[in-house]
Amino acid sequence: MDDIDRSLVRLLEQDARRTYHELSKDVRLSANTVADRVRRLRASGVVRGFRAEVDPAALGRALTMVSDIRLREHVDRTAFEHGLRSVPQVVAGARLTGEYDYQLRLACVDPAEFETVVDLLKRDHGVRELRSRLVLHDIEVDASGLLDLA
Repeated sequence: MDDIDRSLVRLLEQDARRTYHELSKDVRLSANTVADRVRRLRASGVVRGFRAEVDPAALGRALTMVSDIRLREHVDRTAFEHGLRSVPQVVAGARLTGEYDYQLRLACVDPAEFETVVDLLKRDHGVRELRSRLVLHDIEVDASGLLDLA
């Protein structure tokens, strides 16, 4: 990865909807060359994809919780992870090392819906223990500093 690739990644992080033509002006290369570079960045896994960022609060789900999950013994992790796709309130998740097995981010309408999701996770998804915290607000972070380490 050279300086131009780093610049392209930074620009795409700021606005992934920019056209190759717009990007080409910023890095002073042709749009075709920029398109080839972006394709290589995707093929190498540096850029994993382009997504819309959805605000759960704008959809009426202002209660956001971060929940640490411990599974019951002998619960198949692959089945657990696949099963989370059927729980629409789960908006993000990660498998962890340490005391807990997973951390989930849940977006709910109110505490009653959160309680329903907790019951569902325990009853149908093999959750033994769940410790949750209310998210007060999110913090925007710029991950492009990783590019300086590459």
